[in-house]
Amino acid sequence: MASELLIKTSKYTKYTSYRKVSYRRFFVGLLLFIVVTLVFILVFNVYSTSSPPTNFHEPINLDSTILEVVNLQSDARLSSSRVSNCTYWDCFNVYRCGRGGHEKITIYIYPLKDYRTQSGTAFSRFSREFYVILDTIRNSKYYTSNPEEACLLVPSIDTLNQNSFSNKHVSQALHSLKYWNNGENHLIFNMLPGSAPNYHSVVDLNTGKAIIAGAGFDTWSFRYGFDVSIPVYSHTAEKIDSSQPEQKNYLIISTQLNIPKHYLEVLQNIASSSNDLLLLDTCKSESGRVDYDKRCEYKTGRMFNYPDVLKEGMFCLVVRSARLTQAILMDVLASQCIPVVITDSVVMPFNSHVDWNRIALFVPEDNVKNIVKIVHSVSKERRGELYWQLRWVYDKYFASIEKMILTTLEILNEKVFPLAARMYEDWNMPVHLYGPVNPLFLPVTAPKAPGFTAVILTYDRVDSLFTLVRKLVRTPSLAKILVVWNNQKKAPPPSSEWPVINKPLKVIRTKENKLSNRFFPYDEIETECQLTIDDDIVMLTPDELEFGFDVWREFPDRIVGFPSRLHVWDNATNSWRYHSEWTNQISMVLTGAAFHHKIWSWYYTYKMPPEIRLWVDENFNCEDIAMNFLVANVTRKPPIKVTPRKKFKCPECTNTEMLSADARHMSQRSACVDRFAAIYGQMALQAVEFRADPLQYREPPSGVPHLYPEIGAL
Repeated sequence: MASELLIKTSKYTKYTSYRKVSYRRFFVGLLLFIVVTLVFILVFNVYSTSSPPTNFHEPINLDSTILEVVNLQSDARLSSSRVSNCTYWDCFNVYRCGRGGHEKITIYIYPLKDYRTQSGTAFSRFSREFYVILDTIRNSKYYTSNPEEACLLVPSIDTLNQNSFSNKHVSQALHSLKYWNNGENHLIFNMLPGSAPNYHSVVDLNTGKAIIAGAGFDTWSFRYGFDVSIPVYSHTAEKIDSSQPEQKNYLIISTQLNIPKHYLEVLQNIASSSNDLLLLDTCKSESGRVDYDKRCEYKTGRMFNYPDVLKEGMFCLVVRSARLTQAILMDVLASQCIPVVITDSVVMPFNSHVDWNRIALFVPEDNVKNIVKIVHSVSKERRGELYWQLRWVYDKYFASIEKMILTTLEILNEKVFPLAARMYEDWNMPVHLYGPVNPLFLPVTAPKAPGFTAVILTYDRVDSLFTLVRKLVRTPSLAKILVVWNNQKKAPPPSSEWPVINKPLKVIRTKENKLSNRFFPYDEIETECQLTIDDDIVMLTPDELEFGFDVWREFPDRIVGFPSRLHVWDNATNSWRYHSEWTNQISMVLTGAAFHHKIWSWYYTYKMPPEIRLWVDENFNCEDIAMNFLVANVTRKPPIKVTPRKKFKCPECTNTEMLSADARHMSQRSACVDRFAAIYGQMALQAVEFRADPLQYREPPSGVPHLYPEIGAL
C-alpha cells in the first residue's frame, strides 16, 4: 500500500513539473513571437516611409524643352465624331468627380508631347494664348497632377484656332490619349471655329463626348447645359485702360472691318442720312497695306485712332460676320461702349451665368435699318445702367485670358457641384451699383407656429442665468433655449442644478471667449427666428418677449428689439458718434435682447467684412453695432423698436458686474460706429422715427394693452 502511494506521488510530481516546463516554454515562445513581430513592423515602417511613394505624380512642366516625340501613323485610328446631343447624364461620368474628398472639380493636364505625322512633321505647336490657358489651370485651385482623381482632363494640344491644325492629325492624337475613352470627361478649348468657306460655328474636330469651351456657337451647335461659350480673346482689349472722356461725342459708332456686304450697304445709307452713326472702315493707303490701328470715316475719309475712338461712342455695333463671335466685342466692352449686337442666333459668352441684357442691346438682323430709332428709344436711366455695369463685367470676367479661363472653370464647377453655385445676383449685380441683395424670401408675415430659439450668451453668472431661463419658458412661442457657455476655464453647472423646465435646453461650450460666439450659426437653431439675449436681462416680461416676436413676424428681415440707440455726426471731431440719449429717432437696436432671422448669424460669421469681426473680438465690444451695420447694409432698412422700454434695468446686478460699466465703453462704441462706416465705405445705418406698440383699435394709448397686460402702461 505504501509502495503504491509512493509510485502515485512520484508520477504526480513528474507530471506537475512537466506541465510547468510546458507553460514556461509556451509563454517564452509567445513573448519571442511578439518581440519579433514588433521588430518586423518597425523595420517595415522605416523602409516603407523612407522609400518614395509609388503614387506620387509630378505636376506638369509647361516650360520643358525636351518633349517626348510621338509619331502617329497615317492609318492611326481617329477619335469618334462629336456627339451632338450630349448632357451630363449620358456624356459625362460624374462619379469621377469628388474623389479624394474633393468638393470641387479637379482638372488634370496631359503631359506635353511633340506630336508628329508619319513623315516627321510636327503639328502640335503652342500659341501664347494656349500656354496661358494651361498655366492658369495649373495654378488654379482645381488642378491635380493625379489623373486617377481628376474630374476633367485637358489635352495639351492647341485647338484654339481652326486654321492652325489638321482635323485628321489632331483627331488621331486625341484618340491616342491614355484616358480618352471617347472624350468622356475631357475639356477642349477653341476660340476660332470653322474655316473658309463654311465657317462652322463649332470646332471642326472629332471630339466625341468631350466638353467644348468654345467661341462662336450658334443655337444649333451649342449643347445647352453641357458646353461653355467663351469669348474670342483680343490683344487690343487688354491694352485699353478704364479712363473715359468727359462726354460721348457720338451716339453710335461702327468700327468693325468684316461686316457682310448687305449689312454694310444698309449702314452706309444710314450714315449718309444721319449724323447719329459714325461708320468707320479701313483707311486707304498707297501701299495697299491695312493699318489696324487706324479707322477712316465712310463719308469724309477722316482718320481716327483705333481703339481710342470706341470711347467716343455711347453705343458700338457688333454685326454678324463669317464667324458669329468677334474679337471686337471685347474691345467694345473694355472701352465702356454699350454693345449693340446684331446677330440672331449667337450664343453669348458665359450665357448661362452672365446676363447680357444688363450690358448690351440686341437688335434682330432684319431690323438693322431701324438701328438709330431703336437706340434713341433707350432711356437715359437705361443707358446709365448699361454704361456703368459694362466695365465691371469686363474687369471681372473678360479682362484677360486668365479671368476668362477661371470663369469657365467656375461655371463647370457649378454644373458638377450645383450646391456650390453662386446666386444670380453674385454674378450680375455689383454691390457698388446695386448694393447688397436681401437674401430673405419670406412671406409678408412669418408663421407663428415654429416659434423662436433663445440664444443666451453667458460666462459665469449662473444665478442670473437660471432666473432668465425660468422667465423665458413662460413665453408661449419659445421653442428652444440654447446656452452659449463662453467660459473656457470653468465648466457649466451639472444638469442636476439646472431649472426644471418644459422646453428643450442645450448648452454649447465655446473654444474661445469671444462676443461673436453669440452670432455663430449653430446647427441647433432650427427655427427661422432667433432671440439673442444676455444672461443678465431678467427684467423683460413674457408679454414683452411675445409681442417682440409678433412684431418680428411682420418684419422678418430686420432686427426687432427693445432699447434703441442712434448714430450722429460730430462736427467738432468730423466723425460719427454713438448716441445713447433718449430721442425719437433710432438707427440701432441693442442685441442684448433682440429678435432677428437666423441667416444674419450666418452673414455675421461668413459674409461680414472680417476686419469688423476681428475688431469686435479684440476689443470685446460693439458686436451689436456690427450686427446693426450688417443688416442695414444688406436690407437698407432700419431696425424696429418695440414697447416704450428705453433701457434695461437690472436691480439685482451691480455696476461692477456689467460690461457697460467700463468708463471707456462709450468712447469705444463711438469709435466702432466711425470705424465700421469707413470699412463699409458709407454710413449703412438708417435712422427712423418709429416704435411698435401693442395697441388695438380704439384702445386708449395711456392704458394697459389688453393682449399683453404685463407690458404695463404705454
